[in-house]
Amino acid sequence: MSQGTNPRIEVIHTGRNDPSYNLPYAPAIKVHSGKLLFTAAMAAPTYHHHPHRPEEFDHLPEDPGEQARLTLDQLKEILAAAGGTLQDVVFVTRFIKDVGENQDAINRVFGEYFGDHRPSSCTVEVVRLATDPRLKFEMSVVAVVPE
Repeated sequence: MSQGTNPRIEVIHTGRNDPSYNLPYAPAIKVHSGKLLFTAAMAAPTYHHHPHRPEEFDHLPEDPGEQARLTLDQLKEILAAAGGTLQDVVFVTRFIKDVGENQDAINRVFGEYFGDHRPSSCTVEVVRLATDPRLKFEMSVVAVVPE
C-alpha cells in the first residue's frame, strides 16, 4: 500500500490491520529511495541562543496547538531547504508536557498539516522540556527527501 502520492515510501500493515482503527500514525514505513534527513529536536522557536535566554520565549503562545503550529511551520521550512515536504516525513518523535491536557490540541494541528499522510511516530510524556519551562511540545523527525 503506497503512502499517498509519495512513491518513495510504503506503509506496511500486517494482516491484523483493521481500517476502522483510524490510526493517527503508520505502524511501519518502508523506504524505497531518497536521502535521509534527521532533524534536531525542535520547538517554537527552533533557532535560539545557547545558553538559553528566557526572553526569547516571551512571545510563545500558551496554547499547545499554537506551539505545535509554530513548530510545524519551522519543520516545513527545514524540509523545503532540503528539497522536501511534510509528505516526506517517515518518523516523528513527539515530546509532550502533560499528554492528557495537551495531546488533543497537538493532534488536531498535526491533522491539519499532515492530512492523510501518516508518518510512524512515538509520543513521550515529559515533565519539562529543556529549552524553556513554558514549552509544552517539542519534536524531531526523520524524513526521506528526493535524491
